[in-house]
Amino acid sequence: MNSKTAPLADRMRPMTMDDMVGQQHLLGEGKALRTIIESGNIPNLIFYGPSGVGKTTLARIIAERTDRRLHKLNGTTASTADIRAVLEEVNTLAGAGGILLYLDEIQYFNKKQQQTLLEHIENGNITLIASTTENPYFYVYSAILSRSTVFEFKAVEPSDVQLAIRRAFDFLQQEKDCTIEASDAVVERIAYGCGGDVRKSLNAVELCVLATPEIDGKYIVTEETAHQVAQKSAMRYDKSGDEHYDLLSAFQKSMRGSDPDAAIHYLARLLEAGDLPSVCRRLMVCAAEDVGLAYPMIIPIVKAAVDAAFQVGLPEARIPLADAVILVATAPKSNSAYMALGAAMADIAAGKIGSVPRQLQNKHFDGADAERKGQFYNYPHDYPHHWVKQQYLPDILKDTVYYRPGDNKTEQSFAEYWSKIKNS
Repeated sequence: MNSKTAPLADRMRPMTMDDMVGQQHLLGEGKALRTIIESGNIPNLIFYGPSGVGKTTLARIIAERTDRRLHKLNGTTASTADIRAVLEEVNTLAGAGGILLYLDEIQYFNKKQQQTLLEHIENGNITLIASTTENPYFYVYSAILSRSTVFEFKAVEPSDVQLAIRRAFDFLQQEKDCTIEASDAVVERIAYGCGGDVRKSLNAVELCVLATPEIDGKYIVTEETAHQVAQKSAMRYDKSGDEHYDLLSAFQKSMRGSDPDAAIHYLARLLEAGDLPSVCRRLMVCAAEDVGLAYPMIIPIVKAAVDAAFQVGLPEARIPLADAVILVATAPKSNSAYMALGAAMADIAAGKIGSVPRQLQNKHFDGADAERKGQFYNYPHDYPHHWVKQQYLPDILKDTVYYRPGDNKTEQSFAEYWSKIKNS
C-alpha cells in the first residue's frame, strides 16, 4: 500500500481484474482482453479512453502477472534519453526475461520518439503497453499501431462508480480508525458528479471526509459537501481533444435528427464549458445544411440568434441559442441543396467541366473563327412567367440533374409551380 500522502485512488488501487469496476466489455469472463491477460502471453497493447477509467490500473495488474522487467514512462515528461535508458537493458541480465514498457499518454511522444521503440517492439525485446486519452489512429505512429492491438475503455457507469465509492469510504474508515457515515444520496451525488471517472470520484470521497468536521470520532458526510466537492467534475472537455469533437458531433447530429431534448443537452454541456464560438458555428451550419430549403427563413433567424448571443455574451447568450437550437431541431428537414452541391463538386473533381455555353458568356462579339455569329441569349423576363427554355449547363453536362426537391411543403410547392410552367 502506498503512503497515506498519496491520493486515495493510488492507495486503494485494485490488485486484480475482479477488483476493478467497469470495462466489463473488455474484462468480463470470456472477453478477449481478459483471456489474453490470463494466457500470460502479452502482445503489444494500446489502451484508449478517457482518464480515470482503469487504463493505468490494468497495466499495473498485467505487469504483476508477468516476469518481465517493468519500466514506466509518461509521454508528458519522458525524453529520448529516458527511452534510451530502457533500451540499454535489452540483452542484459536485468532484461533477460524481457522488458515490459508501460507508456502513459503516448500521444505526447513525437514521431521520432515513437520510432525509437519500433525495432525493439517488433523483435519482441520490449512489450509495449501504451495508454492514451486521444484517438490512437490520429496520434500514434502507424507502424506502432500495426504492431499493437487497440482496446477502447469506456467511461464507467454511475452504478459501477458507486461500488468504488462505497469501498473508498470503507477504506478510509479502516485507515483512519473512525466511523464515516455517507448516505446513498451522497454516494449518488459523487458518482454522477464525477462523470464516469473512477479516480476523480475516489479523490472526491477523500475530499468529502477532509471537509467534514469530526464529532466524537464520527464523520457524517452531507449531500451539500458532496455537491461542493463534485460540482463541475462531470465536465470532460478539452478543446483540442476528442471530447471536444464528440460533443460537437452529438450536438449537430441531435439537431439533424430532430431530437430537441438531446440537442439542448449537448448545448448545455458546450455552454458549460464556455465554447460559444463552436456552438454558433455548428448551429449555423446545421440550419443551412439540414433544414435548408424546407424552411429557408431559418438561416437569417439563426444568424440573428447567433449575433445576439455574441452581443450579450455568456451566460445570457444561452437564451437566444436555446431558442435557435430548438427551432432547428423541430423544423422540417431537407439537405437537397447540400446534396446538389456535392454532386456538382464531384463532377468538377472528375473533370466534367466543359465550356460555358455561348449564350451565357460575358462577351458581345464573335471571333473570326465563330461559325455562328451572335450570342443568342434569351432574357427570361421577356417571356411569360419569366422563363424560357435554353441550355445553361456545358455540353458535357447537358441534361444532368443535381437538385431533387425534398419531400417538404416548401420545396414541393416550388417544384409543382415550375413543373406546371415548364410543361405548359
